Amino acid sequence: MTAAQLLGLITAALVLQLTIGIGVALRRQRLVAMTVPAQTVAKATRPHLAWEGWREFRVVQRSLEDAARTQCSFYLQPIDGQPLPAFRPGQFLTFSLPLPLAGSELNVAAEARTITRCYSLSDVSDPAHYRVTIKRVPAPREHPEVLPGLSSNHFHDHVRVGDVLRVKAPSGHFFIDPDSAVPAVLIGGGIGITPMMSMLRWCILNQPQRPVHLFYGLRNSDEHAFKAKLEEMAATHPALKLHVVYSRPATADVLGRDYQHAGHVDVELLRKALPHGRHQFYVCGPPAMMQTLVPALAEWGVPVADIQYEAFGPASVRLPDAEAAALPDVRDVEVKFKRSGRTLSWNGRDASLLDFAERHGIVVESGCRSGGCGSCETRVLDGTVAYEHAPDHDVARGHCLLCVGRPTASLVLEA
Repeated sequence: MTAAQLLGLITAALVLQLTIGIGVALRRQRLVAMTVPAQTVAKATRPHLAWEGWREFRVVQRSLEDAARTQCSFYLQPIDGQPLPAFRPGQFLTFSLPLPLAGSELNVAAEARTITRCYSLSDVSDPAHYRVTIKRVPAPREHPEVLPGLSSNHFHDHVRVGDVLRVKAPSGHFFIDPDSAVPAVLIGGGIGITPMMSMLRWCILNQPQRPVHLFYGLRNSDEHAFKAKLEEMAATHPALKLHVVYSRPATADVLGRDYQHAGHVDVELLRKALPHGRHQFYVCGPPAMMQTLVPALAEWGVPVADIQYEAFGPASVRLPDAEAAALPDVRDVEVKFKRSGRTLSWNGRDASLLDFAERHGIVVESGCRSGGCGSCETRVLDGTVAYEHAPDHDVARGHCLLCVGRPTASLVLEA
């Protein structure tokens, strides 16, 4: 071997070593980026929407999921026949629903009122269809004079196979971290099981070795949605630990067969049921559950970055380490709704501009009522709007979300 050949081999080895080193460094950077907590990523990035505006879907199947027949799954296929894009497990769909006005059943020419509502996807991505599961919301037992849920009852009573619905692309910042090997704890209260089903099915299909604990809180077996499917998944996937919690077991319900715990899903139960070590918590349920359990997790010592949650409607959830703005106590300022032609006095008693508008009879499109879907996004023509917590939806410059916003001074809105 000549000196020149030897020098060439040494040079090639050095280049190879440098290339490997750069590759390892880049891989380390990628790993660091991939293990950033999902909450941080969600706040920093704007999810790409699969399509803009409304898209028409046909209902191809209905399936009742509980013994009480109050929870129904709707399978949706796109009218255009194009394959559906994947979504992140835990996200939701936004629907535009034309509802008949009171008494319009007797008048075929009567106009319909259009409302916007959001419902979680309850299965993994499928290029052929999407699935949402919707629980009928009755009037409260203590207050029968209160109207039942408009959209949920409309779905149950009027949406049939073959009907066409207008739907926006999957959205939302509440989704499982797909790059984490950290055990996942999924906590669903009542119909809050729907995004958990999406996350659970995704984990089983894509990360079958990842430990997953599912805590499902509900009254009894009558309301137990997906009961047979959950039991089948728990029996066939050793990494899944199922914890069904009944608060009011029926006479026929058997502990150890129908449910594993009596009471409620709380930190005390989590302490007993979970192994030691780090977990990532995903929580969805009614306001009472969210307002107690989510802060309790932080008080237990769970890092805020490991707590992801989604509340139904305007549930007020406070985390000890969450950044919250001290909103000014603004009173007696004018709020002008330009398109509606109304100028009103804000007295500070309403929780949000959306509540304020509705109380004065101003119709504004809305959906989630918690800053997630963007349905109530409105242009601000003059003045500023403040939020106690940054909304999940990424608000366009010069716009605001009425459902979680409050004025800081006199305000002019396009609505």
